[in-house]
Amino acid sequence: MQSAVRGAVAALVSVVLVGVPAAARAQMAAAGGGREVRTLDRVVAVVNDEVITAYELRSRLAIAEQQLARQNIAPPPRAVLARQVLERMILDRAQLQLARETGVRVDDATVNAAIARIAEQNGLTVSQLRERLQREGVTFSRFREEVRDDIILNRLRDREVDSRIQVSDSEIDNFLAEQAGVASDAVEYNIAHILLRVPENASAETIESVRRRAQELLAQAQAGADFARLAASYSNAPEALAGGELGWRTAERLPTLFLEAVKDLKPGELGPVVRSAGGFHVLKLLGKRSAVQAKLVGAPVQQTRVRHILLRVSENTPEPDVLRRLHDLRERITKGGQDFGQLARLHSVDPSATRGGDLGWVYPGDTVPEFERAMNALDIGAVSEPVRTPFGWHLIQVLERRTEESPLERSRLAARQALRERKADEAYLEWLQQLRDRTYVELKLEDF
Repeated sequence: MQSAVRGAVAALVSVVLVGVPAAARAQMAAAGGGREVRTLDRVVAVVNDEVITAYELRSRLAIAEQQLARQNIAPPPRAVLARQVLERMILDRAQLQLARETGVRVDDATVNAAIARIAEQNGLTVSQLRERLQREGVTFSRFREEVRDDIILNRLRDREVDSRIQVSDSEIDNFLAEQAGVASDAVEYNIAHILLRVPENASAETIESVRRRAQELLAQAQAGADFARLAASYSNAPEALAGGELGWRTAERLPTLFLEAVKDLKPGELGPVVRSAGGFHVLKLLGKRSAVQAKLVGAPVQQTRVRHILLRVSENTPEPDVLRRLHDLRERITKGGQDFGQLARLHSVDPSATRGGDLGWVYPGDTVPEFERAMNALDIGAVSEPVRTPFGWHLIQVLERRTEESPLERSRLAARQALRERKADEAYLEWLQQLRDRTYVELKLEDF
């Protein structure tokens, strides 16, 4: 279920459906009666051999302004925000160019599946999604290409950054030793940061200039300036337009230098300027809270061997039909004596269908909450009623249960993942900086 129920979310896209992007693009399309109007426009940037036009920048700028308004972040002056948005567009364009050059492709079937998931997560069918986008002035073909680009960027990051992060056995040993004495009442931190990037192979004078600028921003924040507005105005981090906020993370999911800088702060306090491989960071602790979680070592863990049949709602198979099919399959298993595994092979749309729906031994947290609750409520051998999750409708059968008294290997896998997450963000920022430095960029933003 790691891949079938929870991992699939990460494999989709971080598209925000209706609301911010759609409404913003609607403003740009209103004059065309719901059609996106593209006119000849001047160039505001050249990225290698491609251009970014003022029309494209205005469209993205409108989206950014609505995003800031939704988060109650005071926007910086429009010229400042335009430069921030343009820099993000340059980075996206450079990544997409690299993806094309190195053979990263996304087929139509993957895009269709992603769009179906977006529609489902918003309580819509694909047809309803299409209609809603059209009402807000966004063509479905444009939306499809944005979805495709997001998947491409995710795959590129996975190949160029995430897959190359190495965690040594000694790092795991040290991590487990640190965690051995940690109480189950752990702490989560919500941190915001402003990143000022340092160019690759920068001179000592350039590095010192960036450091002084970071100190100036820290001084402004200490004097009462709105930190979120400063982040939106000056940060080079992907979270800039979210006010620099990283969201709630446990200690093991934070870069070590961030944790050391904020662990003794009180919510609302500012940390010192810190230096990472990507540049200088100004840090603010937004919040700190208790996070109940199991220890990585020592505690007994219950495992469940489970299998399932997954059906999805689609334009050709509406929800009533899906439920009717699942009830029929359940009756054939429970009353007709048919084999669950054989029916899974014939009907399930999950990759596990080739194994008769068998997901193997799963741990707590390996599946989404809806699936886990239904699974835990079943007796061994029983078949659930249809269960809805973000991935579709399931029939679930528990085959076995067991308890691991000392799940050492599981602990090491969890430790490895935590360490990878700790390293991932910093590695991604460093990779983006390197990509930006080797990309030919010519800015033509005057008088925008």
